[in-house]
Amino acid sequence: MAPRTPCLIGIAQLTIRSQPGPEPVELWERVARAAADDARLPVGRLDSIQIVHTDSWQYDSPVGRLAERLGAAPRHRAYSKVSGTAPQLLIGAAAGLIASGEVDSALVVGGEALATRRAYRLAGEHAPWSHPADPKPPYGWERPPHPAELAHGLFLPVHTYAIMETARRAALGLTIEEEMRDRGRLLAPMTEVAAANPYAWRRTARTAAELANGGRFVGWPYTRDTVAVLEVDQAAAVVLASARLADRLGVPAAGRVHLRGWAYAEDTWEVAARPALGSSQAVGHAAAAAFRRAGLGLGDMHALDLYSCFAIALRQACDAIGLDPLDRRGLTVTGGLPYAGGPASDYVLHSTATMAGLLRAQPGHGLVTGVGMHLTKHTYAVWSSEPGGRLGEAAPVFVAAGVPVVGLYEGPAVVAGYTVAHGRDGAAERGILVVDLPGGGRAHAVAERADLLADAESRELVGRPVRLAPEGDRNVATW
Repeated sequence: MAPRTPCLIGIAQLTIRSQPGPEPVELWERVARAAADDARLPVGRLDSIQIVHTDSWQYDSPVGRLAERLGAAPRHRAYSKVSGTAPQLLIGAAAGLIASGEVDSALVVGGEALATRRAYRLAGEHAPWSHPADPKPPYGWERPPHPAELAHGLFLPVHTYAIMETARRAALGLTIEEEMRDRGRLLAPMTEVAAANPYAWRRTARTAAELANGGRFVGWPYTRDTVAVLEVDQAAAVVLASARLADRLGVPAAGRVHLRGWAYAEDTWEVAARPALGSSQAVGHAAAAAFRRAGLGLGDMHALDLYSCFAIALRQACDAIGLDPLDRRGLTVTGGLPYAGGPASDYVLHSTATMAGLLRAQPGHGLVTGVGMHLTKHTYAVWSSEPGGRLGEAAPVFVAAGVPVVGLYEGPAVVAGYTVAHGRDGAAERGILVVDLPGGGRAHAVAERADLLADAESRELVGRPVRLAPEGDRNVATW
């Protein structure tokens, strides 16, 4: 093996259930030290420290504060933007730096204390955490929502993903009840994986029938029990090193896991601009490039972890790569974001650490995927107990072109996808629609009448004619 070949040599995960728990920088420190110990690497020896963006707290200098606590002086530092693909982008960057000889070792770490934040909030207290940024920086979007999306209240994933779900449901000719039953069958095996995962947030196995019929709606047709659980206290870290350093540290071959190939691709940033609202153009390109770089195929994978924030993310991935959703290998090694936990941008560090542990115990190959924003960004990474392949880079292998999206529109339209937003009390609050316009292109709309919301949840609305009328900066739909 070439001296500069990068390999993953240290892993750590942490889940805190007692409340209140530690602040994020304490979580980072604990998993960083554990991963470094696993790698046999003194933390002060780290050449690079990279941190996944945390939603829990904005520090004045996230990497600086962690490095200070570790007693490290890394010459390379990075703090990511908000995205479920951020962990893989940082891991890919770290591997590239090692391969080029710029660094010999790199820590990638992330963690959230959103459950603790919630506990303080419910107690009417502010989180007493250290070194707040002053002034507080803007939220870490790579790109903010489109003005038309904001005008129609379409910026939460629980609504954007639900819109894509209804579009896919209608395209396949499924009834509302059939989609819900199928979702239960899709997710029930994941609850069993989570039940056996000591780091999982929800460790109760559920039946398909329970998941299909239980729980309150959040963004219809999604229920609380079938979407990512964000308010968790979790952290994870991985340490990568050059083969030369791993040799010096005495890391055995069985303790090294190799990034055989990875790739990144993008669908449109605006959901309404997707040419086919219920499917992904980018996933197939990302997967094909990652497998090509790895010199392996889907059939060679011994384990899989597909990003699972919402059922549509799993379904689009399975559709695009030709994977049976009930594949005997399963779709997750952790239990997925709804059950193992969905710590904001950090989940892929957990799935990568879990996959690395599996490949250490049982040699083979594994696929780990990531999704960012509203099914916009996609990473596919092939990990292996065997070195080889070609790394890849962050440059997208595909960027989708979108259909035109207009702001205000008056006249007839046809529903392309929709959701009904529900409040914490379970009551339907408003409908959010993406519609096809007669001359081509798309627009957004809201529906507010209680009778229309009830109608939207009782039958398939996709493909049905509606009428839009502008009110202020948004379109209101009636039918």
